[in-house]
Amino acid sequence: MEVLKAHLSKVRIPEPSNRIYKEECCISFCTPRSEGGLYVDLNSFLAFGQEFVLWNYEKTGDPVYLNIQQRPKLVSENRPHKKPTLLAIGVDGGFNSKDPECEEIYSIVILPDFVTLPFPSVELPEKVRLAVDGVLAAVGAERKEQVASWTADKRHVSVFATSLQQLKTGVRVPPTGWKCAKCDKTENLWLNLTDGMILCGRRNWDGTGGNNHAMEHYQETNYPLAVKLGTITADLEAADVYSYPEDDTVEDPLLAEHLAHFGINFSVLTKTEMTTAERELDQNTNFDWNRIQEKGKELEPLFGPGLTGLANLGNSCYLGSVMQAVFATKDFQKHYFENLKLEDAFRQAPADPTLDLDMQLAKLAHGILSGKYSVASQKGLTCLLKGQDGIPPRMFKSLIGTGHPEFASSRQQDALEYFQHFLEQVERTRASIAAEDPSQCFKFYVEERIMCSSSRKVKYTRRTDNVLSLSIPLHAAINTDEVAAYQKRKAEKELAGEKLSNEEIVRPRVPLAACLESFCAAEEIHDFYSSAINGKTTAIKTTRLATFPDYLVIHLRKFILDAGWVPKKLDVFVDVPDELDISSMRGQGLQPDEQLLPETAGPTDQVGAAADEAIVAQLATMGFPRLRCEKAAIQTSNTGLEEAMTWLLAHMDDPDVDEPFRGAQEFQAVDEVNLETLVSFGFKPDVACKALRATGGNVERAAEWIFSHSEVSSALDPDMGTGNHDNVAFEPDLPNGQGKYQLLSFVSHMGTSTQSGHYVVHVRKDDHWVIFNDSKVALSGDPPKDMGYLYFFQRLTS
Repeated sequence: MEVLKAHLSKVRIPEPSNRIYKEECCISFCTPRSEGGLYVDLNSFLAFGQEFVLWNYEKTGDPVYLNIQQRPKLVSENRPHKKPTLLAIGVDGGFNSKDPECEEIYSIVILPDFVTLPFPSVELPEKVRLAVDGVLAAVGAERKEQVASWTADKRHVSVFATSLQQLKTGVRVPPTGWKCAKCDKTENLWLNLTDGMILCGRRNWDGTGGNNHAMEHYQETNYPLAVKLGTITADLEAADVYSYPEDDTVEDPLLAEHLAHFGINFSVLTKTEMTTAERELDQNTNFDWNRIQEKGKELEPLFGPGLTGLANLGNSCYLGSVMQAVFATKDFQKHYFENLKLEDAFRQAPADPTLDLDMQLAKLAHGILSGKYSVASQKGLTCLLKGQDGIPPRMFKSLIGTGHPEFASSRQQDALEYFQHFLEQVERTRASIAAEDPSQCFKFYVEERIMCSSSRKVKYTRRTDNVLSLSIPLHAAINTDEVAAYQKRKAEKELAGEKLSNEEIVRPRVPLAACLESFCAAEEIHDFYSSAINGKTTAIKTTRLATFPDYLVIHLRKFILDAGWVPKKLDVFVDVPDELDISSMRGQGLQPDEQLLPETAGPTDQVGAAADEAIVAQLATMGFPRLRCEKAAIQTSNTGLEEAMTWLLAHMDDPDVDEPFRGAQEFQAVDEVNLETLVSFGFKPDVACKALRATGGNVERAAEWIFSHSEVSSALDPDMGTGNHDNVAFEPDLPNGQGKYQLLSFVSHMGTSTQSGHYVVHVRKDDHWVIFNDSKVALSGDPPKDMGYLYFFQRLTS
């Protein structure tokens, strides 16, 4: 007790603004249930596992800790399970925050000798008692962040409810026996509150649900509100009312009147179906592992180093799948696991290691790769398939999503967007400390060559990328006859009011080689302004890769914009080989017999340059500023909406993106002194001239402009290519080597939208494939390589 009193100055009573960690070690995945429990620093309120707490003492000198240990309670298997009623974690009615239930044991521990005092105890100093009480009463920072992102928003009153028009159609809805007016569905039925039509709901990713007839009816009529039959009871607030224009579940305060219009006596109805929110809860609490087992086979669970699952935190399967693929690469393994010890990462981290990306990546890497946490689950002892609990990437998810409106939430996200956001965060972090960047292993240069059809002169541009995004040419399917026969058979069945079974569905099958050929195919550009003839003509654009990365990530564009800008997923198989040779895609740069287009006034620099108003208007409706829309249209020679949008998204951060057109001022003479200054920095004179003109002659801004427009430098560099890149690095800052690759992993998506459904990842481990489905890790007998969304290829060594 005297030792404790001597350290009271190092004890703080927590305030409401303090972030208190008490559920997970900040540098490992130890919890209060781990051996020795968790040690909460009563000065910083950070938590540490037993084998790591001395590191914190040595770094900070903080000696006083609250030790929390949890021991599972023995619970009867016959005890009824309390089902959640709210889409939330750790709040009343939500998901149970402590599963299984545990009894907690507390004590005060004083380092470095681990002197232990019991808690509670009246003999403890008041300051210590108040500090511990504050820690125990507070919602843990780990849990607080989850609750904030998981708790469902309260349903708002629909703007259409109070003024809803109800037609006098004479429809009287019976209390039972409902059926879709357009098909034979008798479940998931929705009553349109304007005309009384009863139609089936949306089709789920797995083929269940409805046939989208209720949605199609809204698109035809614009009647806004529908209520789900089977959810209507005397408790009208629990009924599922959906607003199509607001695209959300809403509240209808006049629902009783609206139902009475169709003769519905809600007080005598009983509930027969789940609401949308309840179904979402059910999917989160009872995810059916069997649905994604390969061809219904039982999969053998695996354990050991590199075979640790990532627990789903609520729609976090996109994160888990991408990070398993990333940490299957040697670069990330070496950087954050083999070459970076946890202790070193912790010592190099700032005062709060939960806010340091390198620390949290080292923690995640050691958690995934060490095998320490890849052990059989202690839950569900009666299960036939015994898996593992996995590790919850809470701190990493919270940190990587900070400041991002989507990745900070618990909504489902696009795995591609997340992968690129993650690499951007890694790159920024490494650049800020001038350290080696492992994300460079994915980067490569894309070379675009434009040839003026009239003069045959060329222009080369270059940009960096970390994903090779490929369109899927359906016309290149190798089973067109089978698909045509299936479509004919399907139409005949539908005409007869019948449906084909899932086993009878025939999907187009396209070779990956056809997708690569489509990427490299020559593209004709109309109304191209040629500086060689000072006028418009046609041009031919071809795209190649100027460098080949160590890891080539291929994205298949399965999600496209259908008519009316409605996202649609292509129902297609793509045959992806185990080994891939892209040597023929190598860009060769400027050839000896080629002449560059003159670097003179182009369409983007002319005083009278005009943007295609149709392109500008379409971009503006998407929320982009008009000036940016005009620039995008002009910079892409008005070739089309997709080209303009691509340019716009790639130049959002340009320093001059919002500056007005300068017209003829672009071609005024540059200050020779400023030009010599830039040349002395190592920039080429022609690039320096263009930069000075683009920035009004400001040397500092011109230098920044060059760094943010690397493609200009390559386009003006006559020594850009030698025609032989096999053994010579194209650029010192990016990896480059031969073009032969082996498939290392692939991320698959099940669902009709990247914002819904489920992601899993398959990873090649030695000579076999392993499926990672959140916390479940198993041997894969028949990996569905033709159903992937993102593919990670590793370069083969010579």
